[in-house]
Amino acid sequence: MTEKGTNEQMSTTNLFPPTREEGLRRLSAFVPRAGREYAQTRNADLGPDRRSPDQQSNVSLLSPYLRYRLMTEHEVVATTLAQHRFADAEKYVQEVLWRTYWKGWLEMRPAVWQRFVSERDSVRAGFRGTRDLASAEHGTTGIEGFDDWARELVETGYLHNHARMWFASIWVFTLRLPWTLGADFFMRHLVDADPASNTLSWRWVAGLQTVGKTYLATADNIARYTDGRFSPKGLATSAMPLVEAPIPAPSPLPDVEDRDRDAPSLLLVTPEDMNPETVFAQTTPFKGALIVSDLPGGGETSRAFVTGAAADTARRVEAHFGCPARIIGALDPELIGAAARDMNVSKVATPYAPVGPLADAVASAAVSLRQSGVALVQLRRPWDALFWPHARKGFFAFKEKIPAILEQEGVC
Repeated sequence: MTEKGTNEQMSTTNLFPPTREEGLRRLSAFVPRAGREYAQTRNADLGPDRRSPDQQSNVSLLSPYLRYRLMTEHEVVATTLAQHRFADAEKYVQEVLWRTYWKGWLEMRPAVWQRFVSERDSVRAGFRGTRDLASAEHGTTGIEGFDDWARELVETGYLHNHARMWFASIWVFTLRLPWTLGADFFMRHLVDADPASNTLSWRWVAGLQTVGKTYLATADNIARYTDGRFSPKGLATSAMPLVEAPIPAPSPLPDVEDRDRDAPSLLLVTPEDMNPETVFAQTTPFKGALIVSDLPGGGETSRAFVTGAAADTARRVEAHFGCPARIIGALDPELIGAAARDMNVSKVATPYAPVGPLADAVASAAVSLRQSGVALVQLRRPWDALFWPHARKGFFAFKEKIPAILEQEGVC
């Protein structure tokens, strides 16, 4: 069964208009369904032709807006709990906070990200199953459902969360392809591709994240939650966990305190956080702003979204902070340093970039700028500062802290 004709008609920009206003509109439309209705229907993947914010979809379709923080987890949870009791909306709140948890977990174990990158590149260079890999990526394996999801992913930049789990499980345990190449396939095509959520979710399916615990896709489960659209044959009947060297213990979060917040500065906005209005006070003395529109490690889908979001962000920054904003491509330290000198400032302020390709670029830029007498200062959101330290173990230990932290944040 194929839905290719439907998918080809659905471009990423049509499915996800890249503006904060659109994210807020979707949130407002979805929140009435974020309680018990979401808990009961969230696992169903009914197909792309039944997935639209204007058709009362069973999922919120907010992930790209949260991924690039055109809107924030705080906003989504606060809006949800303004209409629902926590007990009724707990499942949706937890789904939002999985993103926070994954980021915090990886932030305290950056070596896991570097391990993934190294293994991905090494496996890709020496991989002998090129034909099988191409078949999986092009959706020509003959496995019902899997092939449809492969094409849907490439054509729309999106997959339902349950479909992502099924796809990863089939990739690893039925097709026996390297998990790192599957995670890379998602990173290159998902509009909401996030280093932490994507990498650690693939690790979880493969039995690496929660050591020894895997996720096995079954035909019965797929048929049940796709409303009978797919019932694949020949899936693996067991899922032996992959193994690796022990991961390092969590390390303390980096100190990012800004001790000179009142100094005139240049605002730098990256795709990791495109809502600086909720990071910095409106009175912050910004002389100007640079908006990065290039996403290191991203594919065409995510880059297209970020390009549109950069234009939206520039307009909002100018209106909110009253300073000129300019869109640049890559995060170029020479360009940033020149802009700082032109504005006669010695500080560049930016929302914190968590572990991933862009964080690496920010760290490299900070070294280069420091050599020219310009300080690059990152500011971490209170939400992250409160939640991330609790991502030291598994999610179940983390979720026990959620109500108390939400109360501390004033949203519960």
